Amino acid sequence: MPPDAPARASVLQHVSLNVRRLRHAAGMSQSALAERSGVSRRMLVAIEAGEKNVSLGTLDRVAEALEVVFSDLIRAPDNGDRGRINEVAWAGSHPGSKAVLLASAPARREVELWEWCLAPGERYQSSCDAEGFSEQLFVYEGCLTLEIEGQLRQIVAGEFFMFASHRAHGYRNEGEVAVRFVRNVVF
Repeated sequence: MPPDAPARASVLQHVSLNVRRLRHAAGMSQSALAERSGVSRRMLVAIEAGEKNVSLGTLDRVAEALEVVFSDLIRAPDNGDRGRINEVAWAGSHPGSKAVLLASAPARREVELWEWCLAPGERYQSSCDAEGFSEQLFVYEGCLTLEIEGQLRQIVAGEFFMFASHRAHGYRNEGEVAVRFVRNVVF
């Protein structure tokens, strides 16, 4: 995806608006943010103007200096679901090379990364997690049926879903091919 593609342009706009808004909310000048983050004032001016492709490392330093998380910088300002990001955070120089931050959840202690495969007809009923736990699912092959307290949700390849996992939930494959997905447990 070329750096000037529409998806890249929108995330640059989000970064621009968010850095400016968060800097003002923190009562910082561009010079103060530059000093605190180690990012040059000139770079910050370009970021806030939406004119500069910026590295993920630079955004990490700016987020840390503003005392926010990385996702606060790239999330669409009007996104009401703070956990669901779904924004291109990096685009490479070769067509199709990209990194998409799908979702973010606060963690107190740790995050587990799981790879799951359910054969056709397979089911798994999970135990309820403690209050404050959440799960993030990304299906990359097949169709996963997620049941949360009796409600069914189909998640097809290329889609993701997040939910509070202190409720009764389970996974099943009602399809004719294996379903493969990544599961993050956040606690």
